[in-house]
Formats: sequence, structure tokens, C-alpha cells
Amino acid sequence: MPRGHRLMENFFERVRSFWPAGRRDLHWHILPSPREAVALTAPYTGLALPGLQRVPVDGIHCTLLHAVGLSSTDIDTDTLLTEVGGYARSVRPFALTFDRPAVGAVAVEIGGWPGRPFHEIVDAVTQATARTGAAFEPAPSRSPHVSVAYASHGAEGIDPVTLRSDIEQPLSQTVVVKRLHLVEQWHDGAHITWQPIADVPLAGVVA
Repeated sequence: MPRGHRLMENFFERVRSFWPAGRRDLHWHILPSPREAVALTAPYTGLALPGLQRVPVDGIHCTLLHAVGLSSTDIDTDTLLTEVGGYARSVRPFALTFDRPAVGAVAVEIGGWPGRPFHEIVDAVTQATARTGAAFEPAPSRSPHVSVAYASHGAEGIDPVTLRSDIEQPLSQTVVVKRLHLVEQWHDGAHITWQPIADVPLAGVVA
């Protein structure tokens, strides 16, 4: 193997130090419609390797903010939703296009664009969560992206370069952003699960 050529590593082991298994942390997400989620995952159905956990269609999400260490019992969610709701009424629905598949160290991701409206929302929900006074470590999303598979136990033997060649096509798909979703999310060391709390409609979207 060439020098600097890295294999994958367990995503859940990487996050365990700041997000242990079973702990429920608040997340803000963009969630695709069921039809959009099916279209997003279609090119990656062949990703079935030991150590690679595919994300089910109903688990596809685009994270805005992971509020590390903050659960729904630690915060006044009504106040938070009112704050974010006021901001959301000033934001028109928009489309994110996901068309840049990549195999990273811990996941298979699809990158999206445009980044500007996404980052404006990330900043707004991060600041609104901070203004509640609740104690947490903000982990805002660095860019629009959707993970279609996570590396888990056994992933140390997966070569990202070889895996990348198994992706059938870089199919472009669009997600229309109409709502922001607040969820309480946890993992069991192999899978990510969440409990919906509320969704906040953008401008002109019927609640």
C-alpha cells in the first residue's frame, strides 16, 4: 500500500470520547422527503461490506448542529423553538443539490451545495441554542452533506480507494429544504437513531 494511503476507521469509536453510546444529544437536521431519501441512496445500494453500516432510507439526514452533551431535559425546548421559528419565517425554502460522493475515513458521504444558505441556517440555530443559556459544546456542520454509510467494527480493513470504485454513479439529487427539524439523537455503537421533537417551517410553509 502506498505511503499515506489510509484505511477506514470506526466512526462510532472516533466519536465515543465526546458522544458515548446511548447518550441522547439534541441535533438540528434537514430531513429529505421519503422520495428524496430513496433517490439519494439508490446509487449506493451495493455498499455491503463487513464493517460498513448502511444508513436506512428513513435514517437519511443532513446535520446542521450537534449540540454535544445537551439533551431535551437540559433546555427549555419551547423557548428554543420560538427563537428558531422567528428566524425561520425570514428564510424562503431552497434546494440543496447532492452530487459529490466521497469515501472518507469514517463514512461514505454525498456533498451538497450551495453552501451559503446552509451555513446561514447553521449559524442561526447554533446561536439560538446558545442564547437559551444551556451548557453544551456546539458541533456545527462544516458543509452540506449526507452520510449513506458509516464505518463501524471491522472497517479497519476497508480501503476507501477500492470502495470508491464500487459506487455505481455520482447521481445528482435535490432536497427541497422547507423545514428545520429538532431531534434527540443517540447511537448504539453501530447505528444512529433519533426521536423527533419538532419541526420548524420556513417562510410560507404551512405548519
